Amino acid sequence: MTSKASLWEPGFSGHGFSGHGSSETKIDVLGLGENSVDYLYEVEDWPKPGGKLDLSGAEPRAGGQIASAVLGCRRLGLRTAYLGCAGDDPEARDALENLAEEGVDLSAVRKIPGARTRTALILVRRADGERLILERRDPQLRLATEELNPSLVRGAGLLLVDTTDPDASTWAARIARAEGIPVVLDADRVCPEIEDLLRYVDFPVVSENFARQWGGGESARQGVERLSASGARLAIATCGVRGAWVSSSTESWHSPAFDVEVRDTTGAGDAFHAGLIWALLAGKSLEEVVGVAQAAAGLSCGALGAQDGLPTIAVLRDFLERNPPPGIRASPSERPTIPPNRHWASVRQK
Repeated sequence: MTSKASLWEPGFSGHGFSGHGSSETKIDVLGLGENSVDYLYEVEDWPKPGGKLDLSGAEPRAGGQIASAVLGCRRLGLRTAYLGCAGDDPEARDALENLAEEGVDLSAVRKIPGARTRTALILVRRADGERLILERRDPQLRLATEELNPSLVRGAGLLLVDTTDPDASTWAARIARAEGIPVVLDADRVCPEIEDLLRYVDFPVVSENFARQWGGGESARQGVERLSASGARLAIATCGVRGAWVSSSTESWHSPAFDVEVRDTTGAGDAFHAGLIWALLAGKSLEEVVGVAQAAAGLSCGALGAQDGLPTIAVLRDFLERNPPPGIRASPSERPTIPPNRHWASVRQK
């Protein structure tokens, strides 16, 4: 059994597809969710109550977990589109400019009259690149599902969603599931609507805090095991420098992170999603998928901000040639592959 036999084999070369999915596929990856303008400041340490901090200022930078992950997929050679909403303020251009310049399809982006684009104040600790995020999101930034076109989802090879707008994410994921299109989730917090959304998610990639909460507070491993037991094909909890916990229907394990120089961990999770998506669509084995994702995340930490460090396909491949993924426990011929999903197979055969 291999993933290539069930989903990702047709014509993938690492620079786009020829014949992937149905004949109506127009893009490789559709991302639905958050965009942002981030204001980053480097600090020596976290602020103390009543104290003062010297800030090393930075220009506004584009961010947002889905927008950044979609840009990461684009840099890895995939055809991408972004579906989200922004305000009608000047920050909207700053949030989406990088995507537009690098060829991400933004035709479905909604500008909400009177709303303010999401912004975040991010403090980055110089010693280890860890960050503290203070966000502001206008409650008017909501996608009205009745105004969205289902054909955009049906024309994608893979759907990436978050929990920023759970109703829209569930709407899109439900369509994708009906069409046999794989769904990847980026979730950093548990929300009331998450159980309904998870019914349609094949690859949940969640934060350590999410996994602990989902698993009952004991460990991230318990969280990903609960996700896989509930029907996820592959569940991952990202734990920063502590690597990741991974669970499939047949096994669970811990995968250590790469040893890299870290300037800023902002956007590492977004890069992880981009690397994982590229590897999934390339038909990589289960452990290779995790290794590629961790490599992309590690590379992204070398630059300040969520998007500057997102690697190109050439940079990623060069890094992996020089740094074999950690946590490979078997010889190449023995590496497990992601088990096929019968639902997808039945859809493809129709």
